[in-house]
Amino acid sequence: MASRNPATLVAHDPTWSARASQLLSDIHAALRDLSGVSDATLDHIGSTSVPGLAAKPLLDLQVRILPLPTHSDLSSRLEPLGFEQAHGARPDSPGVTRDIPRGERLVADDVWEKRLYFARSDGVILHVRRSDSPWGQHTVWFRDWLRAHPDARQQYEDVKRGLSEQNQGKPDYDDYTRAKSAFFDEVQPAFTEWARGRPTAP
Repeated sequence: MASRNPATLVAHDPTWSARASQLLSDIHAALRDLSGVSDATLDHIGSTSVPGLAAKPLLDLQVRILPLPTHSDLSSRLEPLGFEQAHGARPDSPGVTRDIPRGERLVADDVWEKRLYFARSDGVILHVRRSDSPWGQHTVWFRDWLRAHPDARQQYEDVKRGLSEQNQGKPDYDDYTRAKSAFFDEVQPAFTEWARGRPTAP
């Protein structure tokens, strides 16, 4: 019997986009009375948000809000939707309580703080970041850049497939997640320059 691969990729599912939109609408409604939610931005991010890109069948959703709510405020509102606070597979799992600082913009250390939730039964990961988080902005720029550049999208898929094979038999996909960051680091100057050149770039 083949060993388990926690980083198994599947072909892009065209229904992911509509499902993400509905979930984001439900999340926005659940958070409607939180401070800052009127100015919050909700995004479908990650590989499932890029048509044609193979991905782990886990939807990555993002809320960018300021001030960053406490876990107590979030949990009481998100639990009815099936979300629970994520703690990571390991003590050093990446991106659970804070993002790794990156980019050229200097920001206060607390800007990298985040909240992470997981709807286990639905296969949905929810990242809650501050509105001024560079990571929150970069996830959207990277998504849009991949959508607009088929060659880069294919290059990223090739990298992901190679890393997926390397994770055969591992207990979780933490190593896969860390290794993907090398591609992100490599192309960040390109997608940042591209995004800033668009009239609609924030």
